[in-house]
Amino acid sequence: MNRREILKGSGAVAAAVATGFKPASAQAPIVIKFSHVVAADAPKGKASEKFKELAEKYTNGKAKIEVYHNSSLYKDKEELEALQLGAVQLLAPSTSKFGPLGFSEFEALDLPFIFHDEAAFKKFATSGLAKSMFTKLETKGVKGLAYWDNGFHVMGANRQIRNVKDFQGLKLRIQGSKVLDATTKAWGAIPQVMAFSEVYQALQTGVVDGLENVPSNFYTQKFYEVIKFIANSRHGHLSYAVVSNKQFWDKLPGDVRPGVEKALAEASEYFDSIAKKENEDALEAMKKLGKVQIYDLTADERRSWVQAVLPVHQDMEKRIGKETIQALYKVVDFKPDA
Repeated sequence: MNRREILKGSGAVAAAVATGFKPASAQAPIVIKFSHVVAADAPKGKASEKFKELAEKYTNGKAKIEVYHNSSLYKDKEELEALQLGAVQLLAPSTSKFGPLGFSEFEALDLPFIFHDEAAFKKFATSGLAKSMFTKLETKGVKGLAYWDNGFHVMGANRQIRNVKDFQGLKLRIQGSKVLDATTKAWGAIPQVMAFSEVYQALQTGVVDGLENVPSNFYTQKFYEVIKFIANSRHGHLSYAVVSNKQFWDKLPGDVRPGVEKALAEASEYFDSIAKKENEDALEAMKKLGKVQIYDLTADERRSWVQAVLPVHQDMEKRIGKETIQALYKVVDFKPDA
């Protein structure tokens, strides 16, 4: 989808871009389209609906929130461009998406085993480093608003992956991050970049043999139907960034902005409060269904994964910047053997 096609059909939203995002009349609510790529019953889907409920309440109906789940408005490859053009006002993409946009600092969050627990990510999300990374996005018309912690990745595939040697030759779906690409290759697998909305069919038809993601996405997307094994590896972390079109956000009227900001703050707290439990519940639900075997790695098996990919940290210094990686190490108290 090109720029003209993205703007075509956005109707009143495109017109609002041209007129400074003012409603057509004093009574007309400001429309905020919130688009994302996961299911409505995933943590991000639930949090986006919570934001809708609260924002409309706190603004007394002066803001109207339209939530689009499961890539129903834009595919994940298109949504950031749509945001920059003003065809959509709010997104919550994974932080991996900002690397291809020219902000490789965000790919430091993709470094394997960089976060050893949920508290480590929280330290990052409230740090000066996190704020400075958001500030850089503004040069491309993107306003960073909040970080959402969606927990740790597991690895699903059509065969068991225990020792690192079990990765050999597997085609694994990844997001378009150079760090994830290098990590997958370091394990001996073959990275395949594709849109999230295309993954189920790709697994079903054998285009890919597996993927990494959080358990709640495995469950809500029903990936357990098209893979046989899930390693509860916690090797990577899935973080989202709630972002807005900067021009739109900066021009929100004074009687609307406080309510929208309050709603987002509470929706962010809600997201972080449910994500961990949703992942734990998803693992249990998939175990009960009995369609996929879920297993934990032994200490030796996990160590083989870690040792194979630690060189990726150093290799990525040229792309991400050594200073950024070292700053992240300090913030999260990086423990390579954790």
